[in-house]
Amino acid sequence: MLSNEAATVLARLGFAARGLVYLIIGWFAVDAAMRGGAAADNQGAIATLAHQPFGQILLFIVAAGLAGYAVWRLTEAAANPEQIAHDAHGNLKRIGSAVSGIAHVTLAWTAVKLASHSGSASGARSPGDDNARDWTAWLLSQPFGRLLVAAVAIGLFAAAFQQGKKAWTASFTAELKGDTPVPAYVTLMGRIGYGARAIVFTIIGGFFTAAAWQARASEAGGMADALAKLQGQPGGKWLLMAMGIGLALFGIFSLIESRFRRIDVRLPR
Repeated sequence: MLSNEAATVLARLGFAARGLVYLIIGWFAVDAAMRGGAAADNQGAIATLAHQPFGQILLFIVAAGLAGYAVWRLTEAAANPEQIAHDAHGNLKRIGSAVSGIAHVTLAWTAVKLASHSGSASGARSPGDDNARDWTAWLLSQPFGRLLVAAVAIGLFAAAFQQGKKAWTASFTAELKGDTPVPAYVTLMGRIGYGARAIVFTIIGGFFTAAAWQARASEAGGMADALAKLQGQPGGKWLLMAMGIGLALFGIFSLIESRFRRIDVRLPR
């Protein structure tokens, strides 16, 4: 059985994997802003790794890291190792941890499929946005489907609020271990990165709000659609470039987190 120490190492590898993915997303966004074309989302970024030297090995490493990160987030939600208060704010944070854990399980599985040559790696874009619409269509087909999709939208807006709050307060610095204050440039990268994610989550939440309101799965979308939405605005080239830089900075911050983040993984026995 996986030990707590091994799970902690995997969680750190997960922060590094997340950082790599966001660096790629940021790069594609900047490239799309400069030369035109489409930006990528999480799954699209992972797909590009298949084309790199030793891509299969790299994908398996990324899959292991994302799986480890998912284990840590799900442990946060279920076992509450950090002793988060059982109030509205704490419950919301644990729900966010559970959603993040499930999302990273999906990303880890995507990396495994690509590494096993059973998935598509044909380009920068991925089926991530199509998956969002497929899941939305399934939710809409359920009893109270529009309310379920609306709940997803509320969850995304809540996540955006949490990301924005971190950007404003820089509360993430308390999560980094060390005897000296966090360097100002690290704090700045974190603020910009979390702010960029808050904007993306807000736009995606808007997609799901429209899907719930109109009962149309085609209105839903993911990160690539959110970046495309920015690209289509007046001055979209500069908006997309700024967002790409912000997401890339979040990637660099995640790499720093992989080394200095306080992580407490306590697996059930």
